Amino acid sequence: MIFGLGYTASYYAAEASGAFAQVTATKRAPQVETSGGFSLLPFDGASETVDPRLIAALADADAILVSAGPDEHGDPVLRRLAKEIAAAPKLKKIVYLSTIGVYGDHDGEWIDETAQVKPSNLRSRQRLAAEAEWLALARASGKEVYVLRLSGIYGPGRNVVVKLREGTAKRLVKPGQVFNRIHVEDISRAINACLLGPAPGGIYNVTDDEPAPPQDVVAYAAEQIGVAPPPEKPFEETPLSPMQRSFYGENKRVSNRRMKALLDFDLAFPTYREGIGALVEAGE
Repeated sequence: MIFGLGYTASYYAAEASGAFAQVTATKRAPQVETSGGFSLLPFDGASETVDPRLIAALADADAILVSAGPDEHGDPVLRRLAKEIAAAPKLKKIVYLSTIGVYGDHDGEWIDETAQVKPSNLRSRQRLAAEAEWLALARASGKEVYVLRLSGIYGPGRNVVVKLREGTAKRLVKPGQVFNRIHVEDISRAINACLLGPAPGGIYNVTDDEPAPPQDVVAYAAEQIGVAPPPEKPFEETPLSPMQRSFYGENKRVSNRRMKALLDFDLAFPTYREGIGALVEAGE
């Protein structure tokens, strides 16, 4: 059962969910009943009633992937379906997709899952609260819950190569600034390691091996496709939206050591170089 068929969950459903005999996913208002070999059902977390087909699918589910984001009232899935999830007879494992944004700013230092969480914006505070709700459900129900804190997601159709070809890529330079990234294929591998493997539940950073300055990533991608990179621009002198500016306000190097040790899978794209190279080769 997949709640919230966004970019990452859609990729997982299409490319990496073959171990499951049946996949049911939710969208706010699906236009079709089936898509890509899986069933689609409506769910928005706000309606007073829940589609009875969704209740039936939950009762038959072995695993849940939650990609739907929280709002000001908390997690929409738990708000409507906490009792049904806790009581689902076959359900053993739940993966909740969160963000490394819950850590906030750590001045470029290396951090792991034991680091202080100090979210700097409302979105990250809501994510942290939702994490706590899911972990509380794990304690109360005995289900195994995995909170995957994802770094900057990229993959087919959503990457710096696409932005370069569209002419929208920027090379903003903020001295000392680095970001972690993760290819959607590696997120899918992490999800399967949780749902199909023996790893214990808990919090895992799902990220690549090499936090890097964003301008270096743009320059590397430009070189790979044979175009001139956009000129470097000082961060402080560049007009940005509040969301973009807050993104640059968080600087940290996020360790994936726990992920590698306990989830026990190999990254397909350990750095942005392998990821960009594969995307260029595939024309994605």
